[in-house]
Amino acid sequence: MNSRTHPHNDGAQGVDPSAARSIVRAVEPPLLSPRALEDRRLIHRNDSTRLQADAFRDLRTRLLALGGDRNFVTLVAPVVPGCGASFVARNLAAAFAFDETKTATLIDCDALRPAQHGALGVDAVNGGLMDYLDDRISEIAPVQYRTVLPRMYLVPTGGVREITGESFSSLRMRSLVDSLRSTHGNRYLVLDGPPVLQSPDARILSDLADLVVLVAGYGRVTTEQIEKAAANFEPEKLAGVVFNDIQ
Repeated sequence: MNSRTHPHNDGAQGVDPSAARSIVRAVEPPLLSPRALEDRRLIHRNDSTRLQADAFRDLRTRLLALGGDRNFVTLVAPVVPGCGASFVARNLAAAFAFDETKTATLIDCDALRPAQHGALGVDAVNGGLMDYLDDRISEIAPVQYRTVLPRMYLVPTGGVREITGESFSSLRMRSLVDSLRSTHGNRYLVLDGPPVLQSPDARILSDLADLVVLVAGYGRVTTEQIEKAAANFEPEKLAGVVFNDIQ
């Protein structure tokens, strides 16, 4: 599957121990106007740039065809930095959440370049993914936040980390992914992964995913780089390559 999107792309805070015991963020972020959503480069139902929204709907439809009846986990990973994979990941999650029968949870796994909390209006007062994996937070619920989009949730990174591979291969990471998916049969998980050719983290994360979407910055990477990145994943998991025009 080769899909081309033409959308525009584009540290979480420390942990308060008392806040970490809360079940979920108490106050939902306000839903934004269509103009405000577009300023954040988020697709929506009445998107004025229909080609952008339709590209992500098409990608979602193709993944649903590959995933079958189950709710699945999709890893979105760039070939190299600057390909706009975070933009693709959050709008793919948004496309899943368009369906009123489904919810989507986006997990920001790019610990060196966390970006999703800002785009989705999340103030990570309870910490995030890395705080849970470091066992600073004992439960998953406090680090899953509501976003400015209906039916879409975010697990932010929770802090910049230089080395994450061991955390991503841990039992706690697998428990987090399995728990988030299994608690609701209509929940689809999207992992926003780090660059494939920069570290082994994306390959490690692919062990937790059912499908992998590789993001290539259009005109920014070579065919050889794309092939080298694709070779990191099991062929049956690789859903295809998205050629993204915007960083």
